[in-house]
Amino acid sequence: MRMLEITDLDVRYGQIQALKGVTLHVEQGEIVTLLGANGAGKTTLMRTISGLLRPHSGDVQFLGKSIAHTSADRIVGLGISQVPEGRRVFPTLTVMENLILGGYTRPPAETSASVEEVLVLFPRLRERARQLAGTLSGGEQQMLAIGRAMISKPKLLLLDEPSLGLAPIVVRDIFRALRKIRTQGLTILLVEQNARMALKFADRGYVMETGKIALQGNAIELLESPEVQATYLGK
Repeated sequence: MRMLEITDLDVRYGQIQALKGVTLHVEQGEIVTLLGANGAGKTTLMRTISGLLRPHSGDVQFLGKSIAHTSADRIVGLGISQVPEGRRVFPTLTVMENLILGGYTRPPAETSASVEEVLVLFPRLRERARQLAGTLSGGEQQMLAIGRAMISKPKLLLLDEPSLGLAPIVVRDIFRALRKIRTQGLTILLVEQNARMALKFADRGYVMETGKIALQGNAIELLESPEVQATYLGK
């Protein structure tokens, strides 16, 4: 059974059609990346999957059941967590309080165990546990955003531009942690501006242009594609 299957998805903002017949899938245990220029529709697609937007037509299925008109909180309970672009931590709450909020759908004892797992994955968060999230560096906030999403024990993790605005050494640390997460069997759908890093990290990829899927293939095929190299890899 596929983890995620999207079929002929149309999404509109008023009269503006942001997604036009998007069809893609993610198998259980896969890492799939979405590439595309700003405005291509990548974030709109992620927001639709997570229940923050409603499709005009088409379907989103998670583990064989439609979630196209399911509320965002219910979707989290089903096993999908999103790390949004810009991190969106709660700046006036501490690191620990942010993490605990990630487990609002789970019993407190289970949340405590998950918090400890996140602190092992990101040791810097343990050092900053009582610090206000708004005072963290950009990289630390990204670690916190990923950690908070992990507290709900998702089956599918949606990552929207995790490297945006971060120094290369911090990006390497974050992707190193994501590789560890992957070994636990987590499925990941990734939007990433760094196309080379994303394709080296992912199993397969899709390229979006003006709300449509323009290219798709396994990561190696896309890395070697002249179109992808010219547009996204600077070759």
